[in-house]
Amino acid sequence: MTNAGNPALKVGVFYDGSYYTHVSNYYNYVHDHRRRIHIGGLHDYVRHMVAEREGTKPNLCHIIDAHFFRGRFSAREANEKPNQLYHDRVFDDVLMYNNVQTHYLPLKDMMGRKKEKGIDVLMALETYELCMLKRYDVVVLVASDGDHVPLVRKLHALGCKTMLLGWDFEFTDAETGEQQYTRTSTDLWNEVTYALPMHDLIDEGLKEEDELIMDCFVARDDRMRDMEDLPADLDPESRHRSTVMSLMNGYGFIRFPDNNLFFLKDDLLDAEFGDLRVGDMLEFNVAVNARGQRVAKQIKRAYEMQPTD
Repeated sequence: MTNAGNPALKVGVFYDGSYYTHVSNYYNYVHDHRRRIHIGGLHDYVRHMVAEREGTKPNLCHIIDAHFFRGRFSAREANEKPNQLYHDRVFDDVLMYNNVQTHYLPLKDMMGRKKEKGIDVLMALETYELCMLKRYDVVVLVASDGDHVPLVRKLHALGCKTMLLGWDFEFTDAETGEQQYTRTSTDLWNEVTYALPMHDLIDEGLKEEDELIMDCFVARDDRMRDMEDLPADLDPESRHRSTVMSLMNGYGFIRFPDNNLFFLKDDLLDAEFGDLRVGDMLEFNVAVNARGQRVAKQIKRAYEMQPTD
């Protein structure tokens, strides 16, 4: 679709949101790297990969569209979950700052569980329609489901090439002890123009400290802002006490006004995360991370002082 007189390439990036979130959580809570994927860095990586395979320069590969598709809790349902509304808004901010447009459908109640319904269809229709309108040279899919194969074939019929960012990994769930598997559809791997096995590419890049791969993750130094960014009423040197509100897989929340405090298991100093229970008393400092979220740091168990005779 390009020619020598117009070497610039138009790229569209389309995210299966649940899949992307699952992968990002894997790197943050399970993988040794312990960091979330950085969307801005991932987009830069995409530009370089498209340039490499198309025989051009990264600055000639322009991501003109990026779209994120996912099921979403209703406001009432989200309000019933600890800090769900807040975290939804924070992630929306991340997407917005990286020029990613969001497409949400309500989660459906199926056999007592909330599940996505219709997201793959919505993603396929929007991707195909936008490709017809804007004539992308390359469509990049962050997805794993074989249901996307018909979309890929339709895009190829339009003369558009496709690139797949897919991950295959497995791990043992720390809470249940069950083996968890994530696999990309073989049919999808075989159908796209360019298939990128991101699990291998990332592991190799991290070992070699490849700058392009390193930038695909939120930098550790970026997790915390300078202490002067703390609200005026919170002295960074002060210690606070409160109880565990909820515990998830590798992270949790501590009761604290006004919106409770997020914490990671890595921030515990004298206790194993698996030994914590809801209601346990903790002592901690309060800080602000790079997203403007107040978090607990330097966390220790708080023991009541026993009276002396």
